[in-house]
Amino acid sequence: MRIVVLISGGGSNLQAIIDGCNQGNIAGHIVGVISNRPQVKGLERATQSGIAAYTLDHKAFDSREAFDDALAAQIDTLKPDLLILAGFMRILTPAFTQRYVGKMLNIHPSLLPKYPGLHTHKRALEAGDSEHGVTVHFVTAELDGGPAVIQAKIPVHADDTEATLAARVLEQEHIIYPQAAQWFCQGRLTLQNNTALLDGQPLN
Repeated sequence: MRIVVLISGGGSNLQAIIDGCNQGNIAGHIVGVISNRPQVKGLERATQSGIAAYTLDHKAFDSREAFDDALAAQIDTLKPDLLILAGFMRILTPAFTQRYVGKMLNIHPSLLPKYPGLHTHKRALEAGDSEHGVTVHFVTAELDGGPAVIQAKIPVHADDTEATLAARVLEQEHIIYPQAAQWFCQGRLTLQNNTALLDGQPLN
């Protein structure tokens, strides 16, 4: 499977996917990494691994639609089977999400449908939640609202801060995102009628 990864920052989840491919735990290879921000750590990670790295600065475009059109054009030159959003901090237009529906995954640091959007760790702490976590989901036009594929849960400790919670959630991200990518690359994970299926069975 040909994989394209979209990033905006440090790329630790990108690194987890790179490692999964290199170690044979993901039946695919990354053919390109695209960042909407220049000179981020994730681009270095790609280059150091011999992966083509591209910058498409969203600030150079006068509208969300213009950026998404240029992004889609760049993606299509790479002919991906799977698009992975790894800390890609852009809200994508419905036209873009529809173009790649069923082959685009995102990871979000909350137990969706709880806490779509930003500041998830802060919101979990303020709500007094006893558990928190992370979700891999298919991308649809609804922000952080696509069908969930896999979640990892962690307990919230009495002395947790946003930083400690974020660090423990990130550890889980690096486990479940390569797992979801492997399921997709094996042909086991599909999206049908807005339902995520694993081996033909709906995922709850």
